[in-house]
Parts: sequence; structure tokens; C-alpha cells
Amino acid sequence: MESPLYLRQLELGPMQNFVYLIGDKEAKECVVVDPGWDVPTILKTAESDGLKITKILITHGHPDHTNGVESLLAKNDCKVYVQKHEADFMKFRWPNLIRVESGEMIDVGKIKIRAIHTPGHTPGSQCFQVENGLVSGDTLFINSCGRVDLPGSNPEQMYDSLQKLRALDDQVILYPGHNYADDPTSTIGSEKQTNPYLQFPNAKEFLRAMTGGLSGRWY
Repeated sequence: MESPLYLRQLELGPMQNFVYLIGDKEAKECVVVDPGWDVPTILKTAESDGLKITKILITHGHPDHTNGVESLLAKNDCKVYVQKHEADFMKFRWPNLIRVESGEMIDVGKIKIRAIHTPGHTPGSQCFQVENGLVSGDTLFINSCGRVDLPGSNPEQMYDSLQKLRALDDQVILYPGHNYADDPTSTIGSEKQTNPYLQFPNAKEFLRAMTGGLSGRWY
């Protein structure tokens, strides 16, 4: 039986952000992950596909991932799901704010989305796993990882978070937070083979590389 899963990847804004719509085609509802830059396009896409946005999911609180939340809330009465540590760090005051625990399941129709706390880029960064897909925000990119030199960043936590994602099934499809690679998606298995930030045997080597400036791009 075909899954009712609906998943759309939209590249929006000047920073090559990926915004995601995830939902249940049968229930005709969806969530939006990291609404930024172009809320009219987000709403139009969902509407043209016959789905209503009922929830907002946030991977982390940086403005390029959240600058459309207020506009979207003005159009749709949605709950906003933010990892509990991120809500405190960013001091969000959105109405209907839901503080998310790691491992918590978020329902959209019959589709279940699992929140995975992946601190490092920010204290409350989180990824969202749905069936064989992982929306990774700015934790894991294709052949790279998120920055750890920003307020609230922590390279030791990033190493642990990357190891957590590395342990997922090789077939899991990676949906990153930005279009920074030649392809818009990858797999965990491919990243384990090619992503330099997943190659370190221990945290000490990872921290040495991050402190010394690993060659290549990281965001």
C-alpha cells in the first residue's frame, strides 16, 4: 500500500534555504518546517497541492529559518513546535508555542514525525525524521555540517549530534536546511562515506579539526 506521505522541498530566499512541507495526502493537511523568506509561495504551494498547513516545525531559531513565522501565523492558526532548549535560548514568544522533547512524535494526519535533539549549531537544534527521510536543518549538510562558532554553538555537542545521525540507517534520505551542494538530497550512507565531518574516530580529533579549521566549506 502506498504511503500517504507528502513531502515537498522548496528553495526560498537569498541564503538558499530549504523549506519543507510534510503531510498526509489523505488527511489533506501538512506541517511546514522552517518557514522563511517567502510565506506567500509556501501557502500557495500547499494550497495548490490541496493541503492545509496546520503546524509549524522549527529546526533551530536563526532568522533565516524563522523569519516567516509571524506572517504565517497571521494567515493560519498554527501551533509552533520548537525544541525546549531552543525556546529558552532564543526567548521566543510566539502564540501556541509547543516545547518539544527529544524523541517526541508529532502527528500530521496519520503521518508521524520524530523530533531528534541535535545540539551543536545551537543549543536546541533538532532534526525531524519521517519514514525514511531526515530533515536536518543546519546540523548535517551534504558533505558538511553546521557552524560551531556562533553564539550558543558547541563543537563537542555537534560531534555527539553527528554521531547520533551517523547511526541512522544508511537508506535514510537526507534533506538539509540549505542548498549548498550539487544535489538537493543525499543519504546517510553516502554521507558516511564522503562527508569529512563524519569521518573522525573520536571527539578529540573532531575538535582539533574544528579548532584548526578543517579544509573545505562549513556553515
